[in-house]
Amino acid sequence: MTTQQREISLARGLKGVYLDTTESSDVQGDIGKLIYRGYNIHDLAEQSTFEETIYLLLYGKLPTRAQLNQFGATLHQSGKVPGPVIDIIRSVQKSHPMDVLRTAVSALSAFDPETEDNSPEATLRKGIRLTAQTPTIVCAHDRIRHGLKPVEPNPSLNFAANFLYMLKGEAPSEADTKLMDTDFILHADHGSNASAFGARVAASTLADLHCAVVAGVATLKGPWHGGAAEKVMEMALEIGEESKALSYIEDRLKKGDRVMGFGHRVYTAEDPRARHLRDRAKALGDRMGQPKWWRILSAVEERMRPYARRGICVNVDFWSGSIYYLLGIPEDLFISIFAIGRVPGWAVQVLEQQKNNILIRPLLKYVGPMDVPYVPIDQRS
Repeated sequence: MTTQQREISLARGLKGVYLDTTESSDVQGDIGKLIYRGYNIHDLAEQSTFEETIYLLLYGKLPTRAQLNQFGATLHQSGKVPGPVIDIIRSVQKSHPMDVLRTAVSALSAFDPETEDNSPEATLRKGIRLTAQTPTIVCAHDRIRHGLKPVEPNPSLNFAANFLYMLKGEAPSEADTKLMDTDFILHADHGSNASAFGARVAASTLADLHCAVVAGVATLKGPWHGGAAEKVMEMALEIGEESKALSYIEDRLKKGDRVMGFGHRVYTAEDPRARHLRDRAKALGDRMGQPKWWRILSAVEERMRPYARRGICVNVDFWSGSIYYLLGIPEDLFISIFAIGRVPGWAVQVLEQQKNNILIRPLLKYVGPMDVPYVPIDQRS
């Protein structure tokens, strides 16, 4: 029996298909629950730090104080980016920040001493280096394109504070640091999302970690994955005033347009990450003397509440954009921040893929013409 004769059941977008097993993260979409290595995201967001969370994902357990101190030192030592890569960033500075990040990560492979070593130990070390280098790339590019000199990482600051310091050139407040730290924690891993799947596909061919992370960055750029936070803030800016929010959303719904920041491929309940940014967005807006963005988004969320019964609930992107905006971060960097937080997640996904590797090679059902006779070029009309 041929493929054409067999009844083939399609799973478009691989929806509902289990690719493999994992120990890194568990997304329970029907009840709105997210787990990293057994730990509830609520506990990590409220009590942990991004450094602790990176360690947890990569090593499978929370660190002791001594282990965390050593790990933090390793991250600091790994954060610098080679001069030739900075030169490449200068040469492509007019590109979108995600395109620059993709190019720079690819270029870093030429300077990493273990690029071609796919052993678990080397992949783990490369994952730590790339986690540390990614914010340096993002910040260097933003400063270069604005005519400013890149700022090197400060060993006295933690990961989140260093990102804001390298971006703005001055040490951030404790409140801003904690806010950014929480945001990175919430974005660190999320099951077999599109970018993690892209990284796994690359790793399944025995490509190295730099290749896999490039695949992850490229996949994340799309507005149906990493670009939603930027689109949510664009929407808030278009609305402009709380009083206009209801009519704006009504108009979009009547036209059948998508309201960004709502709905998720996995969650049919509220994204558990959203709650941690909702209250923080309000506090930041009040602190910055700009409460209107929270009010606008709250009005949008209230109008969309009836759709929760259909599984279209608020997601993490809805609130993160307003936070980045209030922190003075350019809108086209929003996806890059997502990428910074996700690098350790991609690294652990690659490590898991390598551990029990099989080439990821799904099939496509052919529905085109068959056995078409070949006509020589001079006889074609």
